[in-house]
Amino acid sequence: MLAANLLVGVLRVSRGPDVRDRIAGLILLSTTGTAVLLVLTHVVDEPSLRVVAAVVVALAAVIVVSLVAHERGRP
Repeated sequence: MLAANLLVGVLRVSRGPDVRDRIAGLILLSTTGTAVLLVLTHVVDEPSLRVVAAVVVALAAVIVVSLVAHERGRP
């Protein structure tokens, strides 16, 4: 399922007709990447990957806030 999400996200980013579609693809990739990192945390027993997953989530939140601010006309 995660691999299918990654494929759909890459297709959306590469073929998106406008910026909104590409941003949606990036958000899908970031959430899927976070899920992959959390699964890897348990598989390889490396707790520091949780921190990396948290950073990916934080960056996705910044992307969403930036997009909304840009569409509202704020700098």
